[in-house]
Amino acid sequence: MARIVKGGLIQCSNPVNDESVAVAEIQEAAFQRHLPLIDRAGEQGVQVLALQEIFNGPYFCPSQDARWYDAAEPVPGPTVERLTPYAKKYEMAMVIPVYEREQAGVYYNTAAVVDADGTYLGKYRKNHIPHTSGFWEKYFFKPGNLGYPVFQTRYAKVGVYICYDRHFPEGARLLGLNGAEIVFNPSATVAGLSEYLWRLEQPAHAVANGYFMGCSNRVGTEAPWGIGEFYGSSYFVDPRGQFLAEGSRDQDELVVADMDLEVIEEVRRVWQFYRDRRPETYRDMAELLP
Repeated sequence: MARIVKGGLIQCSNPVNDESVAVAEIQEAAFQRHLPLIDRAGEQGVQVLALQEIFNGPYFCPSQDARWYDAAEPVPGPTVERLTPYAKKYEMAMVIPVYEREQAGVYYNTAAVVDADGTYLGKYRKNHIPHTSGFWEKYFFKPGNLGYPVFQTRYAKVGVYICYDRHFPEGARLLGLNGAEIVFNPSATVAGLSEYLWRLEQPAHAVANGYFMGCSNRVGTEAPWGIGEFYGSSYFVDPRGQFLAEGSRDQDELVVADMDLEVIEEVRRVWQFYRDRRPETYRDMAELLP
Protein backbone atom coordinates (compact mmCIF):
# COMPACT_ATOMS: atom_id res chain seq x y z
CA MET A 1 0.00 0.00 0.00
CA ALA A 2 1.39 3.37 -1.01
CA ARG A 3 2.52 5.81 1.65
CA ILE A 4 2.74 9.10 -0.22
CA VAL A 5 4.44 12.18 1.19
CA LYS A 6 4.34 15.41 -0.80
CA GLY A 7 7.67 17.20 -0.44
CA GLY A 8 8.57 20.74 -1.40
CA LEU A 9 11.79 22.67 -1.98
CA ILE A 10 12.09 26.44 -2.35
CA GLN A 11 14.88 27.89 -4.46
CA CYS A 12 15.15 31.65 -4.32
CA SER A 13 17.37 34.58 -5.23
CA ASN A 14 18.49 37.14 -2.70
CA PRO A 15 16.67 40.46 -3.25
CA VAL A 16 19.16 42.85 -1.60
CA ASN A 17 22.92 42.72 -2.15
CA ASP A 18 23.95 46.19 -1.05
CA GLU A 19 26.58 46.49 1.67
CA SER A 20 25.26 49.93 2.58
CA VAL A 21 22.03 48.34 3.83
CA ALA A 22 21.78 47.11 7.41
CA VAL A 23 22.03 43.34 7.93
CA ALA A 24 18.58 43.23 9.56
CA GLU A 25 16.99 44.94 6.53
CA ILE A 26 18.69 42.52 4.14
CA GLN A 27 17.42 39.59 6.17
CA GLU A 28 13.87 40.93 6.28
CA ALA A 29 13.81 41.40 2.50
CA ALA A 30 14.96 37.81 1.99
CA PHE A 31 12.40 36.52 4.49
CA GLN A 32 9.57 38.39 2.79
CA ARG A 33 10.64 37.08 -0.63
CA HIS A 34 10.13 33.52 0.60
CA LEU A 35 6.66 34.01 2.07
CA PRO A 36 4.66 33.78 -1.19
CA LEU A 37 6.49 30.55 -2.05
CA ILE A 38 5.82 29.17 1.43
CA ASP A 39 2.13 30.02 0.99
CA ARG A 40 2.15 28.37 -2.42
CA ALA A 41 3.61 25.22 -0.89
CA GLY A 42 0.90 25.13 1.74
CA GLU A 43 -1.85 25.74 -0.82
CA GLN A 44 -0.52 22.88 -2.95
CA GLY A 45 -0.64 20.48 -0.03
CA VAL A 46 3.10 20.14 0.57
CA GLN A 47 3.58 18.10 3.73
CA VAL A 48 7.31 18.60 4.28
CA LEU A 49 8.91 21.81 3.00
CA ALA A 50 12.64 22.62 3.00
CA LEU A 51 14.16 26.05 2.49
CA GLN A 52 17.66 26.70 1.14
CA GLU A 53 20.87 27.13 3.15
CA ILE A 54 20.70 30.28 5.36
CA PHE A 55 17.56 31.20 3.45
CA ASN A 56 16.98 34.58 5.08
CA GLY A 57 19.87 36.47 3.55
CA PRO A 58 22.74 36.33 1.08
CA TYR A 59 25.49 33.74 1.08
CA PHE A 60 27.95 36.06 2.82
CA CYS A 61 30.88 33.63 3.09
CA PRO A 62 32.87 35.07 0.16
CA SER A 63 33.57 37.91 2.59
CA GLN A 64 35.35 37.79 5.90
CA ASP A 65 33.34 40.67 7.32
CA ALA A 66 32.42 40.50 10.98
CA ARG A 67 29.24 42.50 10.38
CA TRP A 68 27.57 39.30 9.20
CA TYR A 69 27.81 37.92 12.73
CA ASP A 70 24.82 40.20 13.31
CA ALA A 71 22.79 37.85 11.11
CA ALA A 72 23.09 35.03 13.67
CA GLU A 73 20.23 34.21 16.04
CA PRO A 74 19.26 31.56 18.59
CA VAL A 75 17.68 28.32 17.35
CA PRO A 76 14.86 28.07 18.14
CA GLY A 77 14.53 31.82 17.91
CA PRO A 78 12.85 34.65 16.00
CA THR A 79 12.87 33.15 12.50
CA VAL A 80 11.61 29.75 13.62
CA GLU A 81 8.91 31.48 15.67
CA ARG A 82 7.80 33.57 12.68
CA LEU A 83 7.44 30.48 10.50
CA THR A 84 5.72 28.29 13.08
CA PRO A 85 2.27 29.77 12.26
CA TYR A 86 2.75 28.72 8.62
CA ALA A 87 3.52 25.17 9.70
CA LYS A 88 0.36 25.14 11.82
CA LYS A 89 -1.83 26.82 9.19
CA TYR A 90 -0.90 24.39 6.43
CA GLU A 91 -0.14 21.36 8.63
CA MET A 92 3.24 21.36 6.95
CA ALA A 93 6.50 20.23 8.55
CA MET A 94 9.39 22.57 7.71
CA VAL A 95 13.19 22.48 7.49
CA ILE A 96 14.39 26.02 8.26
CA PRO A 97 18.12 26.71 7.69
CA VAL A 98 19.46 29.80 9.48
CA TYR A 99 22.67 31.23 10.91
CA GLU A 100 22.74 30.19 14.57
CA ARG A 101 24.24 32.05 17.52
CA GLU A 102 24.83 29.77 20.49
CA GLN A 103 26.74 32.37 22.49
CA ALA A 104 29.05 35.31 21.84
CA GLY A 105 31.60 34.22 19.25
CA VAL A 106 30.13 30.73 18.74
CA TYR A 107 28.10 30.40 15.54
CA TYR A 108 26.78 27.46 13.52
CA ASN A 109 25.27 26.82 10.10
CA THR A 110 22.05 25.24 11.30
CA ALA A 111 18.69 23.88 10.16
CA ALA A 112 15.73 23.75 12.53
CA VAL A 113 13.01 21.15 11.99
CA VAL A 114 9.41 22.05 12.85
CA ASP A 115 6.54 19.55 12.75
CA ALA A 116 3.16 19.99 11.08
CA ASP A 117 1.58 21.27 14.31
CA GLY A 118 4.32 23.85 14.81
CA THR A 119 6.26 21.82 17.37
CA TYR A 120 9.99 22.46 17.30
CA LEU A 121 11.60 19.02 16.94
CA GLY A 122 15.27 19.92 17.02
CA LYS A 123 18.14 21.04 14.83
CA TYR A 124 21.06 19.87 12.76
CA ARG A 125 24.35 21.76 12.68
CA LYS A 126 26.47 21.51 9.55
CA ASN A 127 29.36 19.20 10.35
CA HIS A 128 31.72 19.74 7.42
CA ILE A 129 32.88 23.33 6.99
CA PRO A 130 34.77 24.35 3.83
CA HIS A 131 37.39 27.07 3.77
CA THR A 132 38.60 27.70 0.26
CA SER A 133 38.45 30.18 -2.64
CA GLY A 134 35.39 32.29 -1.90
CA PHE A 135 33.86 29.87 0.58
CA TRP A 136 35.49 31.14 3.78
CA GLU A 137 33.04 29.36 6.05
CA LYS A 138 35.40 28.64 8.95
CA TYR A 139 35.43 32.39 9.58
CA PHE A 140 31.69 32.24 10.25
CA PHE A 141 30.81 28.71 11.39
CA LYS A 142 32.00 26.31 14.05
CA PRO A 143 31.72 22.62 12.96
CA GLY A 144 28.53 20.98 14.12
CA ASN A 145 28.48 19.02 17.39
CA LEU A 146 25.05 17.35 17.31
CA GLY A 147 25.88 14.34 15.17
CA TYR A 148 23.39 13.20 12.52
CA PRO A 149 19.95 13.34 14.12
CA VAL A 150 16.73 12.17 12.50
CA PHE A 151 13.39 13.83 13.30
CA GLN A 152 10.06 12.03 13.37
CA THR A 153 7.62 14.41 11.72
CA ARG A 154 3.94 13.66 11.24
CA TYR A 155 4.65 12.39 7.73
CA ALA A 156 8.15 10.91 7.63
CA LYS A 157 11.46 10.52 9.44
CA VAL A 158 13.53 13.45 8.21
CA GLY A 159 17.29 14.00 8.26
CA VAL A 160 19.31 17.04 7.22
CA TYR A 161 22.70 17.40 5.56
CA ILE A 162 23.84 20.94 4.60
CA CYS A 163 25.63 21.87 1.34
CA TYR A 164 29.32 20.86 1.66
CA ASP A 165 28.25 17.91 3.83
CA ARG A 166 27.09 16.20 0.65
CA HIS A 167 30.70 15.47 -0.34
CA PHE A 168 31.07 13.12 2.66
CA PRO A 169 29.41 9.69 2.46
CA GLU A 170 29.97 8.89 6.13
CA GLY A 171 27.30 11.25 7.45
CA ALA A 172 24.90 10.27 4.69
CA ARG A 173 25.20 6.66 5.83
CA LEU A 174 24.71 7.60 9.48
CA LEU A 175 21.49 9.40 8.61
CA GLY A 176 20.26 6.18 7.03
CA LEU A 177 21.36 4.09 10.00
CA ASN A 178 19.51 6.51 12.25
CA GLY A 179 16.32 5.83 10.32
CA ALA A 180 15.97 8.72 7.86
CA GLU A 181 13.38 8.22 5.12
CA ILE A 182 13.93 11.62 3.50
CA VAL A 183 17.19 13.57 3.75
CA PHE A 184 17.15 17.24 2.83
CA ASN A 185 20.30 19.00 1.64
CA PRO A 186 19.81 22.79 1.61
CA SER A 187 22.67 24.39 -0.30
CA ALA A 188 24.28 27.53 -1.67
CA THR A 189 26.48 26.34 -4.51
CA VAL A 190 27.72 28.04 -7.67
CA ALA A 191 28.50 26.95 -11.20
CA GLY A 192 31.81 25.20 -11.76
CA LEU A 193 33.06 21.83 -10.55
CA SER A 194 30.21 21.48 -8.06
CA GLU A 195 27.57 21.59 -10.79
CA TYR A 196 28.67 18.22 -12.15
CA LEU A 197 28.80 16.78 -8.65
CA TRP A 198 25.37 18.23 -7.82
CA ARG A 199 23.64 15.64 -9.98
CA LEU A 200 26.04 12.84 -9.06
CA GLU A 201 26.67 12.69 -5.31
CA GLN A 202 23.19 13.03 -3.88
CA PRO A 203 21.52 10.41 -6.09
CA ALA A 204 24.44 8.18 -5.08
CA HIS A 205 23.68 8.80 -1.39
CA ALA A 206 20.01 8.01 -2.03
CA VAL A 207 20.90 4.71 -3.71
CA ALA A 208 23.63 3.68 -1.26
CA ASN A 209 21.37 4.33 1.71
CA GLY A 210 17.92 3.53 0.35
CA TYR A 211 16.17 6.82 1.11
CA PHE A 212 14.76 9.84 -0.70
CA MET A 213 16.67 13.11 -0.96
CA GLY A 214 15.43 16.66 -1.45
CA CYS A 215 18.23 18.98 -2.58
CA SER A 216 17.72 22.75 -2.76
CA ASN A 217 20.02 25.43 -4.13
CA ARG A 218 19.55 29.18 -4.41
CA VAL A 219 19.52 31.06 -7.73
CA GLY A 220 21.05 34.25 -9.15
CA THR A 221 24.26 36.13 -8.47
CA GLU A 222 25.06 38.10 -5.35
CA ALA A 223 26.98 41.36 -5.33
CA PRO A 224 29.38 42.57 -4.19
CA TRP A 225 31.20 39.25 -4.06
CA GLY A 226 30.52 37.88 -7.53
CA ILE A 227 31.69 34.33 -6.83
CA GLY A 228 29.49 32.98 -9.61
CA GLU A 229 25.99 31.92 -10.51
CA PHE A 230 23.90 30.03 -8.00
CA TYR A 231 22.37 27.60 -10.46
CA GLY A 232 19.22 26.40 -8.73
CA SER A 233 18.33 22.99 -10.21
CA SER A 234 16.77 21.88 -6.93
CA TYR A 235 15.46 18.33 -7.10
CA PHE A 236 13.98 15.27 -5.45
CA VAL A 237 15.51 11.85 -6.07
CA ASP A 238 14.24 8.43 -4.99
CA PRO A 239 16.10 5.42 -3.51
CA ARG A 240 16.70 4.10 -7.02
CA GLY A 241 18.48 7.32 -8.00
CA GLN A 242 15.62 8.44 -10.25
CA PHE A 243 14.79 12.15 -10.43
CA LEU A 244 11.21 12.86 -9.39
CA ALA A 245 11.15 16.63 -9.94
CA GLU A 246 13.68 19.33 -10.78
CA GLY A 247 13.69 23.10 -10.71
CA SER A 248 14.97 25.58 -13.27
CA ARG A 249 18.45 27.04 -13.29
CA ASP A 250 17.50 30.66 -12.68
CA GLN A 251 13.94 31.10 -11.39
CA ASP A 252 12.53 31.59 -7.91
CA GLU A 253 10.22 28.63 -7.58
CA LEU A 254 8.70 25.83 -5.60
CA VAL A 255 9.72 22.28 -6.58
CA VAL A 256 7.21 19.60 -5.55
CA ALA A 257 7.32 15.80 -5.69
CA ASP A 258 5.22 12.95 -4.39
CA MET A 259 7.38 10.36 -2.62
CA ASP A 260 6.04 6.88 -1.94
CA LEU A 261 7.91 5.83 1.19
CA GLU A 262 6.96 2.20 0.59
CA VAL A 263 9.58 2.27 -2.18
CA ILE A 264 12.22 2.29 0.58
CA GLU A 265 11.15 -1.18 1.67
CA GLU A 266 11.01 -2.41 -1.92
CA VAL A 267 14.49 -1.15 -2.73
CA ARG A 268 16.10 -2.42 0.47
CA ARG A 269 14.73 -5.91 -0.14
CA VAL A 270 16.66 -5.95 -3.42
CA TRP A 271 19.79 -3.99 -2.49
CA GLN A 272 20.66 -5.35 0.97
CA PHE A 273 23.33 -2.77 1.76
CA TYR A 274 22.41 -2.55 5.44
CA ARG A 275 22.41 -6.32 5.88
CA ASP A 276 25.72 -6.77 4.04
CA ARG A 277 27.72 -3.87 5.47
CA ARG A 278 30.77 -4.86 7.55
CA PRO A 279 31.32 -2.17 10.21
CA GLU A 280 33.87 -4.31 12.03
CA THR A 281 36.14 -3.94 8.99
CA TYR A 282 35.83 -0.14 8.84
CA ARG A 283 37.39 0.80 12.17
CA ASP A 284 40.58 2.04 10.55
CA MET A 285 38.60 4.56 8.55
CA ALA A 286 37.47 6.32 11.74
CA GLU A 287 40.84 6.04 13.44
CA LEU A 288 43.18 7.05 10.62
CA LEU A 289 44.31 10.67 10.58
CA PRO A 290 45.39 12.56 7.47
